[in-house]
Amino acid sequence: MSLTDDQLADIEASRASTAATRRATVPALEELLYQALPVLDHGFVRVIDYMGDDAAIVQAARVSYGRGTKRVSEDAGLIRYLMRHRHSTPFEMCEIKYHVKLPIFVARQWIRHRTANVNEYSARYSILDREFYIPAPEHLAAQSASNRQGRGAVLTGQEAADVLDLLRADAARTHDNYVAMLNEGPDGQPIDPGRQGLARELARMNLTLNTYTQWYWKIDLHNLLHFLSLRADAHAQYEIRAYAAPMLETVKAWVPAAYAAFRDYRLGAVTFSAPMLAVLKRLLAGEAVEQKDSGLSKREWAEMMAALGRAA
Repeated sequence: MSLTDDQLADIEASRASTAATRRATVPALEELLYQALPVLDHGFVRVIDYMGDDAAIVQAARVSYGRGTKRVSEDAGLIRYLMRHRHSTPFEMCEIKYHVKLPIFVARQWIRHRTANVNEYSARYSILDREFYIPAPEHLAAQSASNRQGRGAVLTGQEAADVLDLLRADAARTHDNYVAMLNEGPDGQPIDPGRQGLARELARMNLTLNTYTQWYWKIDLHNLLHFLSLRADAHAQYEIRAYAAPMLETVKAWVPAAYAAFRDYRLGAVTFSAPMLAVLKRLLAGEAVEQKDSGLSKREWAEMMAALGRAA
């Protein structure tokens, strides 16, 4: 992860400042506030601001369900009830804002979650840094033969070396051409005073998708947990899972009771369809059920058996 001296100084200054407040704060998340948590080779995630805590979820729920009890254990029980029964509104009372540095191709996948407020670094106004994501060798894999959007066997030897050389060379070449088209040096002055540079909004089209961008991303807890349930899943692309992992840690620090419920009822849980549940009841009754007489497709049967830890 690369942070400039100015960025590091800004982070230290932000972490050193304090403000008196009457709103709820969470000491564990305060410790993480502004820190850049490294991701991939040059990326990071850091919490910039937040609103609410576990108590805010409970407070919102009790508007609907009555005052109820106030002990911490009972608050946790209510949060678990809300998570278990998918009551979303109380979780929307908490919000968090992240600063994320990520490759453009990951950003394009991430932005499909249209439930956040986003402001991205603009290459129309600023020049993108010469930073590219290059996969570690263990993440350089061939296309899966059975999954159109997944990876298969890891590339090795000369084949892997050739791919890495191409990725590095293409990224470097296109960024060199990007700078040449801009005709603008680090000081903002023309590299070649004898010619005009291309507009930044046009020159950026030449950059590769592994170039790093940055954005501020603000979202409520309900939609953040939905994002993480998909992007922390083992089936998600590795590069976006790499960002989900530290984000999960920030959620754990911020709302520990909600995180525990999310871990138990979403991350570590499976959902059975009505036909699957019918098959499960037959199995529990001692019936020998095969896929051909289960009413499930081969894929559904395989998914169910995998969830139950049984051979398909």
